Amino acid sequence: MWRLVLSGATLANNPLSKTQYSRLPRPTTNPPATDNVSDVLVIGAGFGGIAAALRMRARGFSVTLVERLPEIGGRAQVFNKGGFRHDAGPTVITAPFLFDELYELFGEKRSNFLEFKPLDPWYRFYFHGGETFDYRATVEGTLEEVRRLHPPDVAGYENLLSVSKAIFEVGFEKLAAQPFTRFLTMLAQVPSLLKLGSYRTVAGMVRHHIKHPLLRQAFSIHPLLVGGNPFSTTSIYTLIHYLERRWGVYFCMGGTGRLVSELFRLMERTGVSVVKNTDIAEILIKNGRATGARCQNGTIFMADRVICNADPPTVYNEMLPETVSRRKRPLPETLNKYSMGLFVLFFGTRKTYPDLAHHTIWMGPRFKELLSDIFDRKILSDDFSLYIHRPTATDPSFAPDGCDSFYVLCPVPNLLGEIDWKEQGPGLRSRIIEALDSTIMPDLKSTVTDDFWMTPEDFKSNYRSMHGAGFSIAPIFSQSAWFRYHNRDPHIPNLYFSTAGAHPGAGIPGVLCSAKVVENLITEEEMMFRGI
Repeated sequence: MWRLVLSGATLANNPLSKTQYSRLPRPTTNPPATDNVSDVLVIGAGFGGIAAALRMRARGFSVTLVERLPEIGGRAQVFNKGGFRHDAGPTVITAPFLFDELYELFGEKRSNFLEFKPLDPWYRFYFHGGETFDYRATVEGTLEEVRRLHPPDVAGYENLLSVSKAIFEVGFEKLAAQPFTRFLTMLAQVPSLLKLGSYRTVAGMVRHHIKHPLLRQAFSIHPLLVGGNPFSTTSIYTLIHYLERRWGVYFCMGGTGRLVSELFRLMERTGVSVVKNTDIAEILIKNGRATGARCQNGTIFMADRVICNADPPTVYNEMLPETVSRRKRPLPETLNKYSMGLFVLFFGTRKTYPDLAHHTIWMGPRFKELLSDIFDRKILSDDFSLYIHRPTATDPSFAPDGCDSFYVLCPVPNLLGEIDWKEQGPGLRSRIIEALDSTIMPDLKSTVTDDFWMTPEDFKSNYRSMHGAGFSIAPIFSQSAWFRYHNRDPHIPNLYFSTAGAHPGAGIPGVLCSAKVVENLITEEEMMFRGI
């Protein structure tokens, strides 16, 4: 899925010859960065930044990775309280080959360092009336669950999966690592996208195949995992159904924190210079090109190329010189539509809940109306739906013996909703505990311990996320592919974006593919420069 403009060919269809590949720079050609000067400066150490740093190092560039937090990982931080461990960021691994590739770049095997354990069920749904639905690891297992709830939808799910596969073969295999820096690239894909029904929403596509109202909710939920309302997110994102079927759903033993730690060790072994506790104040621009960045503490990092793993709206509004930002911004700020905010409740329990799955999606009494409150009206409703992560179902090391560790994610309005989270946070916490106590977690009120939470305010202050949005700009059609923030700035030729707000989008597969897009762009530039 590399791309090369050479006689109109793409590397996806015409791989590099051994001679061409041998002429690309390799890790031993340049020394690690020294004295705050490097070939490539990566701003932000989320998964997109880590992957970009490793890919650039594998191409032979000296690389400096700068992170504002005390630890790398971006949103994938780790919290420890009262003997309980909590992953703060992503909880599932899909498309594991994208992590395998990062190790293979340096002749290593990911499985020698990290264990990805398959989950089954992938998700357990609990609906307001007490019904349940297990989204299973096999098609047959899922069909059994569909048949239990509504036999006529068995054929509908098979058809939905077939459509998802067709969308996957275009949207992921052909486009996920494709740089959409030229509008003509987008136009070339319009016939395929129209044929696949991309003008529909995810909910519309699901509704076309599935009739039972609860199954419609279950099979429409995926856009929320990347920050989108299924009633406005382009149906391109139904490819996630087949993506999960293609590679499965996994949990990294030791948690996402273990995954981040091992990636840090990989960067150490391969010579990536990592600087923590350092916030970027300004990206330096001279003669229309990025020359590095100045930190809040006054330190200056110089580089030939700058890759941003930061939120693109924040970069353009806060990190570029004002004259450049106003003139060069790809998307007017007033036109951006942002993903929802997140209220994330962490707690331990002084007992275990063995009947609770690794992942549970707890659905409230409203679905479409609740999402309208969150995304459109931006009001905090009394009701809610929840995503519950119980890592101790798979890895008991997350809690003391006889206890469980939990992470409960509640979609809420972003900060454009003007909610006072100091006032509303404690109340929402209590309503969530009460709802779980009265349904799937009896006695929770008496056994919960060491709880704390994050709100959209924390996403804004900790991660510099514009409006505290959990996933940057929303994945609607008018903010996808060429219409999303470009992976290379259209006016600053050596400023790149490997992040959720850029193409192809949020989620671990999205940001890891974003790093591949940046690598493809830079490889193309290098090969054209070398006349390959």
